[in-house]
Amino acid sequence: MKAFVENRFGLLVLVVVALIAMYGVAFVTRPAPVVPVPEGPRKVAVEAVTAVCPGTKGEHVNVYLPGTLSDETMRDGKPYVTSGPGGLEAGYLTRVTQGGGRGLAGIRCTEPSPETWLVGPGPASADVRLHLTNPDKAPALADVQVYAAEGPISGDKGLGLEIAPGEHREIDLKDLAPSADVMTVSVTTVFGRVAVAARTTLETGGVDWLPAAAPPATRVVVPGIPGGGGGRELLVAAPGENDAVVQIKAVSEDAEYAMKGRETLDIPAGSVVSLDVTTGVGASSAALVLTSPVPIVAGLVITGTGQRSDVAYTAGTSSLALGSAVARNATGSRLVLTALGGPGKVRVQVVPEKGTGEPAFEVEVPAGRTKNVGIKAKGDFALVVTPVSGEVYGGRVVEERLKTGLLITTQPLAAARMFTMLPPLTDSQRVVAP
Repeated sequence: MKAFVENRFGLLVLVVVALIAMYGVAFVTRPAPVVPVPEGPRKVAVEAVTAVCPGTKGEHVNVYLPGTLSDETMRDGKPYVTSGPGGLEAGYLTRVTQGGGRGLAGIRCTEPSPETWLVGPGPASADVRLHLTNPDKAPALADVQVYAAEGPISGDKGLGLEIAPGEHREIDLKDLAPSADVMTVSVTTVFGRVAVAARTTLETGGVDWLPAAAPPATRVVVPGIPGGGGGRELLVAAPGENDAVVQIKAVSEDAEYAMKGRETLDIPAGSVVSLDVTTGVGASSAALVLTSPVPIVAGLVITGTGQRSDVAYTAGTSSLALGSAVARNATGSRLVLTALGGPGKVRVQVVPEKGTGEPAFEVEVPAGRTKNVGIKAKGDFALVVTPVSGEVYGGRVVEERLKTGLLITTQPLAAARMFTMLPPLTDSQRVVAP
């Protein structure tokens, strides 16, 4: 043993054996590893907002900031751009009772976004004008893609559209996709910032702005469908590379059900399909819930009644979990609210342009039902909807009945700009890798 220890190679063997023993004991007795709990999105306050409205000379834009409502006049046809703290909303209504532009039209001033989706009638059945505005002092580049019943049809004509600092571009979509009867449009900002809006005038009569639709998802809720007469046409697109088989469920004032003969809808990859749901929802106010194994985008065309029918649009949108606000409303406004998965409750506040508004009131919506909430305010006012409990979706409807036919406009209740959901951040070299 003495000779073995004095041998330097023997000593090395003893040290190695001792180390192996130590690491073996440590391995056996080590505590079980703690599996990190994956972080979900965090609700954070929005600090600043830029909102852009296409210009309509002489019209009045209502600008809402938490607790206040002001009125701004568009003195020329240039886009109206306003910036402010979180919670800012802006929008306007136009009312024309005669001529080719007859109709009630409403728009929510949009915030520049990396991607915007729009769903509605195509250039073959309507005059569709796409408005792209760069509100910044740096140039921007955008790609426009139009999907129709036959698939993507705009090709390279809508790619690489340069928008100079402060520039506004109005694009007649007939130049990009003249054959489309129905369409879904995606506008992707390559660099810079671009605000997007689109105005439609049907050949059969009626005018309105297309609301921004929720981005492609496997579950889409299209809320704010008003009751009454007229047509209801659902438009669904599968913009990806896979076909979609969409399950459709209606949630009316009285029931939650699959519409007979309209339970499913097959959509070829890259195309848009329309479905008449007029008899499916009947005369009831409603929402539609669409589920699909592949991401889809959806919207709905609402036509009014009378000798000269008006048109309105709603689209897939998020729930009221972050609250919502509509800056411009008028006499004849109402809310159409739908609760899914259980009963829901929201708080509604009317903010008038002048004077003091009435106290906020709470609205309970039964599970799997849609509820109309009339608003008695007059003149211009903002509506603020705050979540209390449950999963609630909604839309704002404005109607005016004339002898020549109903004037109507709708706006889905988009998430307020008070808060946003911030995705979890990962400490990894991949975030800076090309």
